[in-house]
Amino acid sequence: MTTLENRPNTALLVIDVQNGVVKGAHERDAVVANVAGLVEKARREQVPVVWVQHSDEGLAPESDDWRIVPELAPDDAEPLVEKNYGDSFEDTTLESVLSGLGVGRLVVVGAQTDACIRSTLHGAFARGYDATLVKDAHTTEDQSAWGAPPPDQVIAHTNLYWTYQTAPGRTAGTVETKDVDFGGTS
Repeated sequence: MTTLENRPNTALLVIDVQNGVVKGAHERDAVVANVAGLVEKARREQVPVVWVQHSDEGLAPESDDWRIVPELAPDDAEPLVEKNYGDSFEDTTLESVLSGLGVGRLVVVGAQTDACIRSTLHGAFARGYDATLVKDAHTTEDQSAWGAPPPDQVIAHTNLYWTYQTAPGRTAGTVETKDVDFGGTS
C-alpha cells in the first residue's frame, strides 16, 4: 500500500477532459462515457472526485477549449486543481488537496495518455501514491505526423507498461472501467 502515512482513502483523479484537449482524441466519446460512469460510481460510493484542468497558450482560461467537456459536470463541492505542466502535482495544489482528503491511492482517468496522464502517474508514484490507470478511460490525439505511434498503440503501450510498474511499498496497475473497485488495490 501507499508509503504515505495516514492516507487510507482513494480518489478518482480526472485529468484534462477539456474540449480542446479531447476534441480530436482517439475514441473520444467512449472514453468520456467511461469517465462519466466512473464519476457517477465514485459519487455513489462517496469517493472523492478530484478534477484537474490544464491551461496554457492554447487553452486560455475561460475559453471554450479550456472548459471541461459538457458530458461531465464537476460538482461545486469537488476540488478542481488548475495546472500548467504535464504532471498534475507540479506547481499545483493537488498534493495539499489529496492530503486534506486522506488520499493515498489514485484511480487515474483522462487525457492525454502520452503527456499529462503519463506524467501524473509517474509523479504520483514517485511521491508515494498507489496509482491505478483505468485502461479504457484515457485517450490521446494522433501525433503520428510528428513521429509518434498511432494513438491506439500509444494507449496500448501505456496500459502495458503501467500494468507491470513496481516500487517498494506502492502499488500500480491497470483496470478496465467495469472492474474499478474504489475500495481495493489494483
